[in-house]
Amino acid sequence: MRGIREKILPPGGHSFRLIKWDRSLDEVESVIAPDRSIRIAGSGNRWHFHTEMELTLFLRGQGTKFVGDHIGPFADGDLVLLGERLPHYWHTKGPSEGISVQFHFPQDHPFWGFPENSPAERLFQLAGHGMSISGKTAQVISSLMQELAKNAGAAQLGILLIILARLSEAPARDLKRLSERGFNLPNESPYQDAMARAVRHLVANFREEIKLEDLLSLTRMTRPTFARQFKKHSGHSYSGFLNRLRVQAACRELENSERGILDISLACGFPHVSFFNRLFRREMKCNPTEYRLKSRSRKKGRK
Repeated sequence: MRGIREKILPPGGHSFRLIKWDRSLDEVESVIAPDRSIRIAGSGNRWHFHTEMELTLFLRGQGTKFVGDHIGPFADGDLVLLGERLPHYWHTKGPSEGISVQFHFPQDHPFWGFPENSPAERLFQLAGHGMSISGKTAQVISSLMQELAKNAGAAQLGILLIILARLSEAPARDLKRLSERGFNLPNESPYQDAMARAVRHLVANFREEIKLEDLLSLTRMTRPTFARQFKKHSGHSYSGFLNRLRVQAACRELENSERGILDISLACGFPHVSFFNRLFRREMKCNPTEYRLKSRSRKKGRK
């Protein structure tokens, strides 16, 4: 597997990169102009990070998003702002479609030479934890992002500046922090590939029994080194990461199936329903039955 740091190169004549996809995060296109795009390798389907900030809109699709130490579901309309060097990964269930804009405006960038952009400084700081954008702000930003692909040159840059201005002015209720801790991973590290392999293995096999020895063998690391590096790169111990994966899978089952609590806990990798119930209450602030009732009530309210 390639290293988890993605190197992003804006196309010639551009100060940022706009990418889109209509089926899979493996198959993305870099938008050069409204009628021209180039196929490039996608990285969103694996755990990675990059120096650039990123604003990602899922027009269609669902699955699990990993942003720093946050693990949670995403669906159509999900809009997330990512800060620099913040590890992330979109584990999609089936086809997806979306748009991402990636940009890097460090303190010495001409962007900050315009005093009108100073409110964005606070926004960029908050983005270090990742932010989920909702409400009216999400509606406005989603529309503007789709306009990005229809424009070129200064007009396209102007839309990006409007997007950043709208985000900087957004009410706090429309911005939700995702990761509890901030991340600032080094550009190069001998542990990057190993951590990416470990994360992918956990995501692919969380329903089965996973032993620490399996991960040590996969990463070729000692127990102390693995524990230290996994915590540094994901924000969790491996067992904590695994349990969060399982709880999120249980949430989806509770929302979308009629299976009993015992069956769901076993299917999601929990050998003991009592442990599942305790962990679920700790993570979701309610028991599984209450979560099922609340989720169905929300669905009825949206109809």
